[in-house]
Amino acid sequence: MRKHVLFDYGNVISLAQDAADVARMAQGVPGFEERYWDLRLDFDRDTLDPEAYWSRVYGRPLGGAELDRVIAMDVASWSRPNEETVAIVDELAADDVPVALLSNAPVCIADGLDELPFMAPISPRFYSGRMGLVKPDLEIYRRVAEGLGVPPGDIVFIDDRLENIAGAEAAGMAGIHFRDAATLRDDLKLALRG
Repeated sequence: MRKHVLFDYGNVISLAQDAADVARMAQGVPGFEERYWDLRLDFDRDTLDPEAYWSRVYGRPLGGAELDRVIAMDVASWSRPNEETVAIVDELAADDVPVALLSNAPVCIADGLDELPFMAPISPRFYSGRMGLVKPDLEIYRRVAEGLGVPPGDIVFIDDRLENIAGAEAAGMAGIHFRDAATLRDDLKLALRG
């Protein structure tokens, strides 16, 4: 059985958010970044909808066109590809290595990411908001393995967060801690050899 390579999105396939993008979203609101991250897993899990999440982040009701604009800015902030990782994805796909995605992302962000051209070789894509689960919960990895139709031992999972790697390994997957694309290339050679 050929191994499947399962990528995280943020800070792996994409670059980290740019400080200027975050500042544009924050609009000078005190405590914006802290609330953005403190509430994010609930947003990622879909226990907070966009209106509830952003209203809490901004500390005031948010809806309509203003909410749409903020969501678009959030999607844009996560839309800068890590070109070196994207090159690895393209190489794997060209070699017929199955490449999939598992990302903690709310539905509205997932919808935006699915439109990005550099995501085309990656399929299927599993997003936490569509599953009602988040990494590093064991169940999300089990559900992904079921969705891929392969045992967890046939999946190599790549993430920049050690706790997410630990969750994948506890579910029976092989884990690669993403540090940079050059190291990932070497790590993948070893992981796909067997």
